[in-house]
Parts: sequence; structure tokens; C-alpha cells
Amino acid sequence: MAGAGPVMVAAGSISAMDSHGCPFLTFRKPKPWRHSLQSSSCFKVPCRASWRRRLQRKTRRLVIVSEIAGQYEEGFDDVHEQLINNFTQKAVRTVLYQLHEMNPPKYMWFYNFVASNDTTDGKLFLRTLGKEMQDLAERVMVTRLHLYGKWIKKCDHAKMYQRISDENLALMRERLMETVIWPSDDSNYTTQT
Repeated sequence: MAGAGPVMVAAGSISAMDSHGCPFLTFRKPKPWRHSLQSSSCFKVPCRASWRRRLQRKTRRLVIVSEIAGQYEEGFDDVHEQLINNFTQKAVRTVLYQLHEMNPPKYMWFYNFVASNDTTDGKLFLRTLGKEMQDLAERVMVTRLHLYGKWIKKCDHAKMYQRISDENLALMRERLMETVIWPSDDSNYTTQT
């Protein structure tokens, strides 16, 4: 994978280094043993080659799948995509609510469609919905655009920045409180006179 740094395996620990970004590490399930039809003996001494294969099999399980995070120089396309997906999900819930009140049969169809199709990828969801029922797909698209327009008017960027900053501070304070060892009242910290 391009950009992935070396993976270092030390005795008892596994760490991964990457020059830019945090890799996502995962363990693959080991492949099932393929038993041979040859007779085996409990007195058989394993050869050096089979020992190497077992060692390679153990070290092969750690794989860098994809990189999470990124650099500051990179664009925020992933954030834009996530925002669009969130507005699509909110539009789907809004259209479901509207259909529940105005058109129960169409609501039941759309509810079943949403239950059987994943809404986390808005583009794929709308593409699939457009093939099934074009008018509902258009309604969701118009609704998500309307919701975005309402959100952009109400969004206070300074307030959002402050909320993120406050949450970061609260999380760091929580972590500090968890790691600090406070002296107990009954400890031997009394002065000797």
C-alpha cells in the first residue's frame, strides 16, 4: 500500500509506524489447516522448513488495511462526503415521517426499502431508490437540499469551533482525572513533631 510505513514486530509486542497518518491494523482469521492424507507419527520430529512456515503464518496475520486520518495538506473531501451522507439520512427520516402522516401505503413500502438498504452511503442509496421509485428519490434529494439550506443559515461557525474546543478540553480533563493518583486521607503524610 502506498504511503504505509514499515511494520515492526518485536518480541511480545506489535507496533506499526507510518510517516503520515495512522494505519488501521486488523487481524485476519487464520486459514484452516489442510490435512494431508499421509500417515503421521507422534514421534515425527518437525523439520526446520515446517517451523519456518509456522512462523511465517503467525507473522502474516497482521495486515495494514487502510489509513485513517490524513494530513493537513489533504482536502476535506471525506468530511464533505460524510456531511452529505448525514443530510441524506436526515432527509430519509423526514420523508418517512411525512409519508407516515400523508400516505401510509407508500410509507410502508419506503420503510421496508430503508430497512433492506443501507443509508450510510447516500449516493448509492439514492441511486438504488431512483431505480425502484424515482419520485421518492427526487423527494429525498429535494428534502436534503432544503435541510442543508436550513442548517447553513443556523450554523454558527464560531459556536461550533467553541463546542469542539470545549469537548476536547473536557475529554483531556477526564483522562487526566483518571490517571492522577490522589493521596488518601488516611495515608502517612502527617508531619513528625
